[in-house]
Amino acid sequence: MEKRFKKWKKPKIEDGKLTKYNWLIQNKKNLKLGEYTDIGAFTYINAKYGVVIEDYVQIGSHCSIYSISTIDNKKGKVVLKKNCKIGSHSVIMPGITVGENSVVGAFSFVNKDVPKNTLVLGVPIKIVKKYE
Repeated sequence: MEKRFKKWKKPKIEDGKLTKYNWLIQNKKNLKLGEYTDIGAFTYINAKYGVVIEDYVQIGSHCSIYSISTIDNKKGKVVLKKNCKIGSHSVIMPGITVGENSVVGAFSFVNKDVPKNTLVLGVPIKIVKKYE
């Protein structure tokens, strides 16, 4: 376990209110938050149709994670698999799964699934590298 997670505690989450770390969740009852997660300040998560954040996931600041989009009427569960990392200011759209150990570069627009062990980035995302 990384040193920074030794004193990790699950944050207190209230629906529609900032956590002490200054990130916000709507529809809290549909969020499954794993252990040893790190969610950056000013991140917004709408879990109306489900959001699963597995263990050791890191999400940068100012990210938006949507299980529903009123612009194009898409909806679906978002799954962030174990040990994936989401770069600051990225947007994840409804129904997306980001694979285990994958990295989403900063300022990326994730509108399709990300395979495990993959680096993606861009608007919209493109695969840049596969990890062993």
